[in-house]
Order: sequence, then structure tokens, then C-alpha cells
Amino acid sequence: MNQTIDSPLIGQPGKEGQMARALAIASAGGLQEAMERGVLPRQISVSLSEALVLGLLRQGVHKYLAIFGHGSTDLGEVLRIYTEAGVTRVFNFRNEVEMAHAGTALSWVYGETCAVVTSIGPGALQAMAGSLAAVSNGVGIYHIYGDETTHGEGYNMQQVPKPQQHLFGQLTAVMGQSYVLHTPEALRDALRRGTQCVHHPVKAGPFYLLLPLNTQPQVIQDLNLAALPVRLKLPRTAVADGAAVAEAAALLRQHSRIVMKVGGGGRGFAAEVRALAEATGAAVVLSPGSTGVLPDAHPQNMHVGGSKGSISGNYAMEQGELLLVIGSRGVCQADCSGVGYPGAQAVININADLADVAHYNRTLALQGDIGAVISQLLQALPDDGEGAAGRRKWLAECAAKKAEWKNFLAACQSAPRLTDEVWQRPVLSQPAAIKVVCDFAKAIGAVKFFDAGDVQANGFQTVEDERPFETYTETGASYMGFATCAVIAAGLAEEPRYGIAFTGDGSFMMNPQALISAIEHRAKGMIVIFDNRRMAAISSLQQAQYGVDFRTNDSVAVDYVALAASVAGVKAVAGGDTIESLQAALKSAHAHEGMAVVHVPVYAGTAPEGGLGAYGSWNVGNWCADVQQRYSQSDI
Repeated sequence: MNQTIDSPLIGQPGKEGQMARALAIASAGGLQEAMERGVLPRQISVSLSEALVLGLLRQGVHKYLAIFGHGSTDLGEVLRIYTEAGVTRVFNFRNEVEMAHAGTALSWVYGETCAVVTSIGPGALQAMAGSLAAVSNGVGIYHIYGDETTHGEGYNMQQVPKPQQHLFGQLTAVMGQSYVLHTPEALRDALRRGTQCVHHPVKAGPFYLLLPLNTQPQVIQDLNLAALPVRLKLPRTAVADGAAVAEAAALLRQHSRIVMKVGGGGRGFAAEVRALAEATGAAVVLSPGSTGVLPDAHPQNMHVGGSKGSISGNYAMEQGELLLVIGSRGVCQADCSGVGYPGAQAVININADLADVAHYNRTLALQGDIGAVISQLLQALPDDGEGAAGRRKWLAECAAKKAEWKNFLAACQSAPRLTDEVWQRPVLSQPAAIKVVCDFAKAIGAVKFFDAGDVQANGFQTVEDERPFETYTETGASYMGFATCAVIAAGLAEEPRYGIAFTGDGSFMMNPQALISAIEHRAKGMIVIFDNRRMAAISSLQQAQYGVDFRTNDSVAVDYVALAASVAGVKAVAGGDTIESLQAALKSAHAHEGMAVVHVPVYAGTAPEGGLGAYGSWNVGNWCADVQQRYSQSDI
């Protein structure tokens, strides 16, 4: 028989009541179980801070990444009690940007929705800046910030110093979905909106909860726990209009030169994408975030395409006559600022998001779950061999370009060391060094994280993934330092994966305190620093556009091995100047039970074999006039 726990305090506010409730939830094995067994009353009187913790438990959120301050002391005390009871887990950090990145990785890579907690003021601004990675990549996460009091008694320390109400709430509302809990009883509405954002099936993102300092301890009388929203769960949707599916099938039969562009939204549907590609004879072009949707060696995989694409990927984009888009936002670099498909006569777009599915003109939009819609298309496509000869010719052309691309890659990756003017000696090129680390990651089954900049671009041009989710490259916002922080998530996850962060010297210095957090939270992984002593991505862009680079480097040498080794528990290894020395360093670093850092000096300069090149257009710098003119003349 279910019995209510024998404590007169369990439904009452205050520390004793908090402890009783936390112990009841822990003993029952969870909030829902405690309610079902009757060990926790359905109606309780609790502070807003505790009610928020209980509400997030209803949605399966029990991990908090926190930097506490004067704007979050009350919430911090509730989390202390619940963590000591074993109901929640709290991980402390040193920098809010670093913390936001680690939380994004925990949700993105491991599927564990967590909450980031900061105080009011600069900390909240830094966390919000870091949340741009989650916004840009569609990653759901809660951000909980302190906020100014609601009584308007005067300026609150660290609020935006302007005589206007709730400016932090306005700032976060610009970035995404936001809610100021000015009234504790509004929590139910806030959490309903929260799960609709954080657990959105198509475009998830961070949900910003602003907690005024004075509303956190306020008591909600007789809070109905059963009324707090559970995690959003929606059924898959297909296209109800059979005529639209039939029209799309007819277009696919009509055209032989089909180019299929797969964005990050297609990564969860690799089997369906492959089946559709093989049924239609499409040349598949990947975005940086969708590598592995087709195995690298698959004959229809033309690799990445875009402004920093590949010989084969960009050829397919330029020569294709029917564009089939799957799960893509049409980001500027991925579609060459809108001019990447000059030969396209029509577009079929499969996406569940309305804005994205209708991004191009002359589009037959198939809005719905990608897997469900592809299944509909496959049923509508007869296997009658119509247009087979034209498709074979098209794929043969593309295969020749892929062979050209692979030969070029091999030449760059095996090129002799290049003498670098900064290092004053021969060192590895970045393509060669990245290839070595990618091969090592594949050999040990590690997940790869790529930071922004030249490392990122050469990285997605290099990777040879066999399946999705072997690589995470934060190309949505290109946030420097993301990869360095992402490896921390292995110490927070229930089922961690060994991660290798590919980062440049500039990106690493954005968040070097990630080493401390990685050791604190017992993450096991590796950070490889490709050090060219400059912002090579911008240097090469300046060289390509204006023939000279300007103010993209400095003269200050940093001993990254010594820097990393100064953090107790970190193993720091010099990668040396040869492929053999780098391979040995990687093996040594991987053998370490904890976090390791490998430093690799790499070449930066104008030698052709020093990078993997650019193959598309981009609406930046002195290229703008040409790209915009072509865009204005494009029909799609």
C-alpha cells in the first residue's frame, strides 16, 4: 500500500522541508516515482528555486553546470541539499563561456539535457555569448541566470545600468526563447515554454530563465507538482498531400543530374538518405556538420561542398540540374552565399522547419520528418530503370572529380615538411598533421571535435567518417574554443566517449581553463593544439582577396607544453615536427588516464601544399559585388 512519508515538514517550505522532500525523491528513485508511491504529496508549499528544480526533474533534467554568485545563492542552496541527497548533480566551472560550451556538448553529443546556472551581470552575458553555439547548431539546453529584483528599489549591482525594466530578459529574448520569472506562480507557463524550446523536435535551442534575486526565495503556496509540464514528446509527421509526393517522384525520375545536399538535420537519418541516394542516382554533397551520413568511400559521396568545399563536392553543386536538399538551412558557406547551384532548374526540399524547407525559389517543399518523408518518396519511386543511362554518366563524371580530389588530398597530406618563417625550421603542414590525428581517432574510436578557424576548415575537408556523429564541428557559429571545452563533457556524461579536440593556438587560448575543469570532473580525452602562431584562416583569406595578410599574428612565443603541464593531472606532450613523432605523441597521450595535450607546430604561409584550398564563392570582402550580382540573376 502506498503511504505518505511520515514527516509533517514534507509539504512545507524551509530547509527542513527541502531536506525531507529531497530524501523522499531519492528513496523512491525519482520525482515521478515519489508521487506515484505517495511518499511525496502532490501539493506542496515551496520556494520558487526549489519549485524550479522539481519542475526540471519532471523533464528529466538533473545535471547543473554552475558558477554561483550573489544572483544565485538561493538556487545554489537548494541544489546543495538536493545534490547531497543524490537527486541532482552540480558541476562547478571557472568561466561561463567554457561552461556553456561543455553543457552544449553534453546535450549535443550525449543527449543529456542539462542546465547552465550563472549569476547576474557579466557572468550571464558570457554564458549567453557561449550559448550562440547551441543556438546555431539546434541544441537544447536550459540557461538559468540571476536577474535584478522586481521591486525597483534602485540599481541592482551588475544589472544593465539603464533605467529600464528587465533588460537581461530583453537581451536573451533576442538570442532565443526567454522568460523572466517575475511571478513565482508563472513557473508552470515558463517550463511549458521551456520544454517546447529545449526539446523541440526540429530546431531545439537554449531556453533562458531569468530569476530575479528577490523572487527566488518567495514561496509558492500549494504548488501542484502534477501540473508541472513533463518533457515535450511529439509524433513524427509525414506529408499528407500525396500529390506533392508524386510530383517530387516525377521530378526525380525526370532528371538524371541530381545533386543531393545533406545538412546537419540529415545526420539522424543516414539509412534513409543512403537509400534515397541509391534509388535516384544522386551525387551526395555534405555540409561540414553532416559528414558520415554516407560512408566516405561510398561512390556517390562527393564529400563537402561550399565556399571551403572540395573539388568533387563543388563540381556536383555547380553541374547538378535538380537540387534535392535534405535537412539543410542553406548557410552562406554551405551553399556559396546562394550561388552554389547555377545549373539547378528545380528544387525539392525535405525539412520539418517551414523557413528552411522554403529557403530556395522554385521549390517543391516536402515539410515533415525527414525519415518519414523519404520513406514516402521511396514508395513513390518505381524501380523501372528510367533514366539509368543518364544517371550512370552523371555519377561517372562525379567519380572522376572525386578521384581528382582524393589524389589532391593525398598529395597535400604526404607532402614534405615545409620551412616556416616563424618556426625557423621545417614543420608539418596542417593538412598532414590533421590527417595523422584523424587516422589515430578512427583507430581508437574517438569522437572528433573541431574548433573554429583554419583547423576547422582543413578538418572537415580531411575527415573520412564512416557513420554520422564521429565528428562534431561547430560551424554554426564557428565559436573559437568550443572544441577545447567540449571534451569536458566526457566527465559529465553517463556513458562517456573518448574525445579529441582539434584546436588552433588562438582557439585554445580562448578557454585554457577547460584543462582545470576537465581534471576536476575527471574527463578523459585529448586536446591537440595545431600551432601556427597566427589566425591562418583570416591570413589566407586576406592573401586570396588582397594579396597580403595584415595583423593576424603576433611575435609572442608560448610554450604550450609547459602551460598545459602546469595543471596537475594533465599530461602534456610535444608532437614534434614529423609524422612519426606526432604518431608517437598521440599514443603516449592516449595512454594517460585523464586529460592530455599534444602540441604540434604547423606551417602557415602561401605554399600551395600548406592548405587544402577553397572551391566556391562567398559574400565577403572584395568578392561581394560578383557574388551578389550572380545571386540577383539566380532563379533559385
